[in-house]
Amino acid sequence: MDNKLAISSISISQYPGHLLDQKITAAANGGYSGIEIVYNDLETYGKAHNIPVHTAALRILHLCQSLDFQVLALAPFENYEGASTPLDQRLALAKHWMEIARLLKAPYLQVPSIFANDCSRDEKVIVSDLQRLADLGAQEPPVAIAYEALSWGINCSTWESALDLVNRVDRPNFGLCMDTFHEGTRVWGDNASPSGKQMDADLRLRDSLARFVRDCPVEKIFYVQLSDAEKFDPPYSEVHPWARPGEAKEFTWSKHARPFPLEKEIGGYLPVAQIARAWIVDMGFTGWVSMEVFDRAMRDGSVSPEIAARRGVESWGKVKAEMGDRSRL
Repeated sequence: MDNKLAISSISISQYPGHLLDQKITAAANGGYSGIEIVYNDLETYGKAHNIPVHTAALRILHLCQSLDFQVLALAPFENYEGASTPLDQRLALAKHWMEIARLLKAPYLQVPSIFANDCSRDEKVIVSDLQRLADLGAQEPPVAIAYEALSWGINCSTWESALDLVNRVDRPNFGLCMDTFHEGTRVWGDNASPSGKQMDADLRLRDSLARFVRDCPVEKIFYVQLSDAEKFDPPYSEVHPWARPGEAKEFTWSKHARPFPLEKEIGGYLPVAQIARAWIVDMGFTGWVSMEVFDRAMRDGSVSPEIAARRGVESWGKVKAEMGDRSRL
């Protein structure tokens, strides 16, 4: 497989003392070709050096260039389409994010589907908002919109709904960011079930993947993100120590128990390789693959960026091995 490997900056460490330059150096030296830069990481880096975020972006670009390393995306531009705030304000913020993306020479702005409850459900409004965003990105130098269906999204929580939006928006720079966590937790896993699985989970996943391979144009997959999920023990409930009022159980799952793919030793159990095989091998996808994980053990600084980077590379090796062995899927 010719896919280049990237990793999200927050997936190398969530500890504030591990600054973005250290994370990038660890990833570049650890075998990755690129990184998704989380805006908060860039902002924290700027504050630590007492420089504006635009200056921080230029410094980070120069570091990446010195390491022959690429910024894949700026992420995540959240709760945009159909939000209750005035569109002009949202577009002004989007313009700022795109300025930063362009300074970083990032080809993509990663946009998760909206999960704020007070949003519009009007499809025409949602499509129009996303068209305005894509048109803003089409200005030179261009930034493409990598749209991701969150499994807890309000209006868009499946790849089908995301692909429908891609078709309705109808812009060449508007496509999909496909994430194994969201597919796995939307149609297969259930953190509130003692079994960890939904009813008819295996059949539902097979059908979903077959439809994806049949219906999704490969050129609309901008990049693929990989992560796993831990089985909850005890199962999720309103009295679970991680539960928060009004927070979707999949969001809780994502924040606390989302290790690198196939890290079975710490509880990973999603069929990541099965999903990845459909999206990458069966689709003939040769673009970027990125690790996006949220391991709660990375919050206190005890896991170094170098160790996390190594874990991700080892995980990608496991996924490739299982994708190539159909008997294990």
